[in-house]
Amino acid sequence: MAQQQSEIVWTIVVAGGSGTRFGGPKQYELLGAQRVLDWSVAAARTAGAGVVVVVPAADAAREGGVAGGDSRSDSVRAGLAHVPAEATIVCVHDGARPFADTALFERVVHAVAHGADAAIPGVAVTDTIKQVDEHGHVQHTPDRSALTAVQTPQAFRASVLRAAHAAAADATDDAALVEAAGGSVVVVAGDVRNRKITDPDDLRWARQQLASAAERAPDLRVGQGFDIHRFSDDPSRPLVLGGVVFEGARGLHGHSDADAVAHAVTDALLGAAGLGDIGEHFPDTDPQWKGADSLELLRHAASLVREGGWRVGNVDCSVVCEAPKLAPRRAEMQQRLSEATGAPVTVKGRRAEGLGALGRQEGIACWAVAVIVRE
Repeated sequence: MAQQQSEIVWTIVVAGGSGTRFGGPKQYELLGAQRVLDWSVAAARTAGAGVVVVVPAADAAREGGVAGGDSRSDSVRAGLAHVPAEATIVCVHDGARPFADTALFERVVHAVAHGADAAIPGVAVTDTIKQVDEHGHVQHTPDRSALTAVQTPQAFRASVLRAAHAAAADATDDAALVEAAGGSVVVVAGDVRNRKITDPDDLRWARQQLASAAERAPDLRVGQGFDIHRFSDDPSRPLVLGGVVFEGARGLHGHSDADAVAHAVTDALLGAAGLGDIGEHFPDTDPQWKGADSLELLRHAASLVREGGWRVGNVDCSVVCEAPKLAPRRAEMQQRLSEATGAPVTVKGRRAEGLGALGRQEGIACWAVAVIVRE
């Protein structure tokens, strides 16, 4: 997440509880390959300049964190004491909310950067709420359209949060302290998946979410290709890049048509599918590839990828050359490469700024990255 202009954002991740309702320290329970706390900290690190993690005192040294207090508010104050004075916005996030994402942090920070004292994410209440007394008798039924279930991360103007905690009061969340001090608190859109792990059923739900996401995720592979050719001394040799002939330009030296762009794309596709490299399939020692059209080699490589049960997702190329200029022919190059691969291909021209052999116009090089998807 990019820092809001001129703002310095720090996040306090509060994980100082003992997990009484859960039956143990829930923040250390495994969720996939990481602990619940690790997910929360990773999300917080996307929010800005740094993170302070507050954990039970006995765990502080092991976790590289700050010792928490007897209450949630005490733990936040302990973390706040370790936030640098230059921080202008402070986020507070529950260590037991592993599914907060970057966008959620961005929304609360944006609201504070644009004038709010505090910003909290909230989701609509869908159940009817009853206010009851100590005997279980209903006293009031509030209008649920005016109710919001509040989550973290919550963001605060740093000076406002420090002032709100100065009296060492306790509250169920930090926004309540800012409210009590007369600060402006705004609600931004929350996320129903940003559920707090409170009891074992919540953890089971979170693990099911990860399992479902893994089942839905496509099987992807990525391959990288590279090719470089020096310019030919044969003035009659044409320059071919991405299947396009550049009339009047010096040609490249090579066994085939020396199309460095098509070769790099071919190598990327073969690598992604685990099918070796271009030299194994089309060796320059084989006479049948003498002067070959490299787009035909690319079509063959793409067919091998499909035969292996893969679909080409897209390919991105960076072509490094001082001359000729690619921009006037780039659309044509992209079209021909896309037709050969059966997928979108993008081409970007880059200059070597006079550096090295490429900068001295001794040749042309191309890097390509291909994504393939299991059918």
